[in-house]
Amino acid sequence: QVKLVESGGGSVQAGGSLRLSCAASGYTTVSNCMGWFRQAPGKEREGIASIYTGGGMTYYADSVKDRFTISEDSLKNTVYLQINNLKPEDTAMYYCAAELPPPGLLKGATCSGGFNEREFNYWGQGTQVTVSS
Repeated sequence: QVKLVESGGGSVQAGGSLRLSCAASGYTTVSNCMGWFRQAPGKEREGIASIYTGGGMTYYADSVKDRFTISEDSLKNTVYLQINNLKPEDTAMYYCAAELPPPGLLKGATCSGGFNEREFNYWGQGTQVTVSS
């Protein structure tokens, strides 16, 4: 059973930093696209970063590319999102998502870079980030 578990969220003051983690389990795919999305109160969910695991490309939304860094630890099957210089507008629920191929395939499709939610077939429950001014 595929499972994505986010952690690392919390309440911080503006200017601070957080590192979110997404621990993935339940599949044997070696390389696949992993993404981070966020949804602020009253707003639609937006894609902010993605990475093709196994050393592939990374993509960022223009609104975050100067402060957010996505990375992976393949040995731990974990994807991270480092967020620096947090701003109140970063307050949101942050979700991890995976685009996985059918069982038995070792590699999934590369990230499109367009953060299309429909490309991601597994989602975590989210971790809340709250930034105070």
